[in-house]
Amino acid sequence: MRKSALLALALLFSPLVLAAEGEGAGAPLDWEHWQAGNEVSNTASLQRGARNFFNYCAGCHSLKYLRYSRMAADLKISTDQLKANLLPAGAAPADYVRASMAPEDALAWFGKEPPDLSLIARSRGPDRNYQFLKTFYLDPSRPNRSNNLLVSNPAMPAVLSDLEGVKEAVFRNVEVTVDGKVTTEKRFDHFVTVVPGQLNDAQFDDFVRDTVNFLDYAGEPSQVDRRSIGVWVVLFLLVFTWFAWLLKKEYWKDVH
Repeated sequence: MRKSALLALALLFSPLVLAAEGEGAGAPLDWEHWQAGNEVSNTASLQRGARNFFNYCAGCHSLKYLRYSRMAADLKISTDQLKANLLPAGAAPADYVRASMAPEDALAWFGKEPPDLSLIARSRGPDRNYQFLKTFYLDPSRPNRSNNLLVSNPAMPAVLSDLEGVKEAVFRNVEVTVDGKVTTEKRFDHFVTVVPGQLNDAQFDDFVRDTVNFLDYAGEPSQVDRRSIGVWVVLFLLVFTWFAWLLKKEYWKDVH
C-alpha cells in the first residue's frame, strides 16, 4: 500500500519533471562509472548487508550455495540472533538460504522466477550490482511502474523506493551521425526526485553498498581467508626459491 501511494504521488508530480526535460542541467550524470567501494573484510558492513538482504531480497531471491550456519559463523552472529532475526520458520541453521516465494507465484506475478543471487557478484561484479540498485526510475508505461538504466525493462520492481524515494529519469535529445545520416537519440541526463524516501542520498548509498558487500561475500564466503593465506603462500615460495637457489649453487660449485 505504501509503495502504491508513493507511485500515485509520483504520477501527480511527473508533469513538473517532464517540463524540466528541455532545460540544461549541466553534465549528464556519469552513473556508468559508479563504484561500490565495498570491503568484504568489514564484518559490520556484512552484518548490515545481511539485514538488508533478508528484509528486502530474501522473499524473492535465494542464496542456494550459502548455509545459515556458515553465514552466522563468518559474520559473528550468535545462534540466538540467527534464530530470532534471520532464520525463517521451519528452517534449521544447517539449511541453505532459500527464497520464501513459491516459484509458481513468481511466474504469475513477475512472468519469471527471480534468479538465485549466490553468484551474482562474481558474474556481474559488485559495481554493476551497485549501479543496478541505484538506477531504478519511475516508468508509468510498465506494469510495475518502474524501469532501470542498467537493465532495461526488468521484471524486478523498484523494491527500495520507500527508502530511496521515487525518482524520474530525465533524458535529453542528442544528435548523432550514423552512416553519414544525422539522427536524434534520447540519452539519460539526470534524475529528479518526485517523492522523497526515508533515507537521504548518503544513507541510501551506504544501504546499497552494505547490501552489495553482503552479496559479494555470499559469492565466495572464504575469500577473505583465501587472500590472507595467499600472502603467506607467496612469502613461502619466495623463501623456498631462495633456498633452492642456494642448494643449486652448492651442487654446481664443483662442476664450475
